Amino acid sequence: MTRTGEIMDEISRRMAARTLTAGEKLPSIRGFAAAMRVSPSTVVEAYDRLAAEGLIRSRPGSGYYVAGALPPLALAEVEPRLDRAIDPFWVSRQSLDAGPDMLRPGCGWLPADWLPTAAIRRAIRNLAKAEDVVLVDYGATRGSLPLRRLLARQFAAEGIDAGADQILLTASGTQAIDLLCRFLLQPGDAVLVDDPCYFNFQALLRAHRVKIVGVPYTPTGPDTALFVEAVKEHRPRLYITNSAIHNPTGASLSPQKAHKILAAAAEHDLTVIEDDIFADFEPEPSPRFAALDGLSRVIRIGSFSKTLSASIRCGYIAARRDWIEGLIDLQVATNFGGPSPAASELVLGTLSDGSYRKHLNGLRDRLAKRRKEIAAALEALGIRPWTLPRGGFYLWCRLPDEQNAADLAKAALRERIVLAPGNVFSVTLSVPDLMRFNVAQMDLEVIELLKRAMGEADAGSRNRRP
Repeated sequence: MTRTGEIMDEISRRMAARTLTAGEKLPSIRGFAAAMRVSPSTVVEAYDRLAAEGLIRSRPGSGYYVAGALPPLALAEVEPRLDRAIDPFWVSRQSLDAGPDMLRPGCGWLPADWLPTAAIRRAIRNLAKAEDVVLVDYGATRGSLPLRRLLARQFAAEGIDAGADQILLTASGTQAIDLLCRFLLQPGDAVLVDDPCYFNFQALLRAHRVKIVGVPYTPTGPDTALFVEAVKEHRPRLYITNSAIHNPTGASLSPQKAHKILAAAAEHDLTVIEDDIFADFEPEPSPRFAALDGLSRVIRIGSFSKTLSASIRCGYIAARRDWIEGLIDLQVATNFGGPSPAASELVLGTLSDGSYRKHLNGLRDRLAKRRKEIAAALEALGIRPWTLPRGGFYLWCRLPDEQNAADLAKAALRERIVLAPGNVFSVTLSVPDLMRFNVAQMDLEVIELLKRAMGEADAGSRNRRP
């Protein structure tokens, strides 16, 4: 590619990523030439070509400006393009599009036979008897009142005083975060996340064009000294985290760290979004930001996709009343109401079923047994857990001999296995030899295929060495 072409590509990339927006002035010819280490005439030629294509326009005596029409936002271009094995979209694409012959120990949900399908079928049969409007109408702006009341009772049992009017039902947990980002953030704002963290936090934040700052995560929560340092340096608007059974590490927040984080949030006007999607997997509740804070500067979100069904899309936001009012208007603008009445009725019917609590108790016991079995099988391969989770279905593990998890994930695909390499979860790409395993999606067949993939990845790595 010529140097002129490189200049054109750089300007086009900035426009696609919205760092250059409609009507905004382009960098000066001399300044951009110095930054790109080319001659001013090269920049002039690139600008003239872009103007001929209608992407920018010249104002004599003033400079060049972005034209009114911009190319569609391309998420893949918001950040420098990375190898797909360490792209936050990689695991999602591989897991969601996997055919029936693929094994998915890298995915983030339970197999169908681990979920309460009998209770869901009963709820579906009852839904068929509901009034016609439940089956065909839009959802109310706040979502189902009976389901919000049920959630309010569950929150009260945790020590959170939140009425039904402080709860907004959403189409999913992901949509809950998206609404909050739209409501609270502007492009360029800083947001803190754990490093590592759930990869879709990163993908969603990139879509909102904010600055993502990672704080190292420990077996008892974020490194509080580095957390405070990051808050002071970057002045973030939000901190997004899982406090119960952290994704991907499986760690649990300690009371001491919870209090220090909230103290820093209060001092620096920081809002905490607490994704509590894994709460029901805990044998005993660990500290919660929302319970300690009382929903003053903490926002609780969650959904039912992990313990109930990922097919029945319904999430929630619990927050200050004045914020809920603003979020309602935003949800109407972006989704025209809350989740469908049919989805809400299915969730409510299943959660109210007397068998659901027994399902959770049995699920926790079954997962505890499976975690031990898979941890032992992985250790036989030299793969060791970073910590031993109190609950849930993840094991965050270090590979032997600093083996690269991205290379292993590529080799595993050839063995029909979808894995979740560590750097997918890391803002700083600092965990190349770690891997997240979903124990519920693993058995002896997966272990044998994983062993074979490790050998292939190791052989490939040796062949690349000088």
